[in-house]
Amino acid sequence: MSEEFLSHCRHIAGEPFVLTSAADMAPFLDDWRGRYTGKALAVLRPADTEQVAQLVKACAQWRVPLVPQGGRTGLVLGSVPDDSGTAVVLSLSRMNKVRSIDAVNRTMTVDAGCILQHVQDAAALHDCLYPLSMASEGTCTIGGNLSTNGGGTGVLRYGNARELCLGLEVVTPQGDIWSGLRGLRKDNTGYDLRDLFIGAEGTLGVITAAVLKLYPLPKASSTALVALGTARDALDLLTLAQDRCGACLTAFELMSDVCLQLVGSQFPELPKPFSRPHGQYVLLELDSCESSQHANGMLEQTVSIALDRGIARDAVVAASEAQSRGLWNLREHISMAQAKAGKNIKHDISVPISRIARFIGATDAKLRDAFPGVVLVTFGHLGDGNLHYNVGPPAGVPHDEFLANQAAVNRIVHDQVDAFGGSISAEHGIGALKRDELSRYKSPVEMAMMRAIKATLDPLGIMNPGKIF
Repeated sequence: MSEEFLSHCRHIAGEPFVLTSAADMAPFLDDWRGRYTGKALAVLRPADTEQVAQLVKACAQWRVPLVPQGGRTGLVLGSVPDDSGTAVVLSLSRMNKVRSIDAVNRTMTVDAGCILQHVQDAAALHDCLYPLSMASEGTCTIGGNLSTNGGGTGVLRYGNARELCLGLEVVTPQGDIWSGLRGLRKDNTGYDLRDLFIGAEGTLGVITAAVLKLYPLPKASSTALVALGTARDALDLLTLAQDRCGACLTAFELMSDVCLQLVGSQFPELPKPFSRPHGQYVLLELDSCESSQHANGMLEQTVSIALDRGIARDAVVAASEAQSRGLWNLREHISMAQAKAGKNIKHDISVPISRIARFIGATDAKLRDAFPGVVLVTFGHLGDGNLHYNVGPPAGVPHDEFLANQAAVNRIVHDQVDAFGGSISAEHGIGALKRDELSRYKSPVEMAMMRAIKATLDPLGIMNPGKIF
């Protein structure tokens, strides 16, 4: 049966784009962190939406599970197959065209395989901004961003991937093409099908294209790194910055001193803005549609008030684009520094912004009681309540040995998240990694509704099986 199926796939996509050898498939089977390798019957690389539709029809006919895949930058095993070897990987990497840009309507229509950075660059050529931004933007794709409802650093002002998408093109599990590529801000014509597929992690269909929102390209940006004593001070600074800067406040990133010490040890060439350590730091950025003087003046005033009120202990305001990039590099190198230092237990969580300081204090204490000497690497998008709350081993404890405590660490962290009214997944999705945790924290009613939607749209259960459910 598999040979007949694969022969049909070769007829659809072309022989070079149906990969079956172990060497050819290997780059598509590892997860981003290198901790898991799946197996696949084949890797299919369609050239366009019509080929996707025909391949999905073939999968439905032969009952072959399929795993949609974009840039493979996910952290929850959402885009890699399991170890059964029965599924095919459907890589959309060849579908990477910008279909059109409407600068007046401020929309861009792109293939799902477009790399995020390429979309940003294409928008800029038309004096427009596509504001979704994240550390993996040079590799991640629009389809993956939408399938996980990615967030990144600009959510505070612009919203996450869902808010930045007006329309979708989707291939259903039956191989039909739903063309919902409408660049409309208002369209009240029944159920919002778009929102079903955004954040569904490829379990309901394959996103093949999207209409994205664009914004005016800012005339100037201004960046500062502010040193603080506690996370409570960071919340006070956020309130001050929002009150004084309003919609100009684009990014508000929290980093603990542990984060900056880690970055400094692994990347000594990066800037060292302060002569002595502080408990917490906030990287904040303002965008202005007026001028650099407007952005710089607003930021300098805000920082000055924070220092006068004792909210901030010290601050560095970037005097050039190069200095701004240097400050951002400190934030964006945290995950890379962690990877170089060794394995750790990662959490992508969110809690109401007003409760973040109490959450950090209470959860830090519980983890230190359970695992004395544990290293807590806490950073994230404070402006939207999203923390990357990562846990490393005590000094002298081998990383692999400490990873054996992952279930116990997760229970402490996730129970605390639940107690504070938060979510165990803020922007990375559920995938296979958090599948069992989901049913613990979602109500039976929520899980039943989600399963009903899955069963209705994908009755054969071939779309990204084992993910979310």
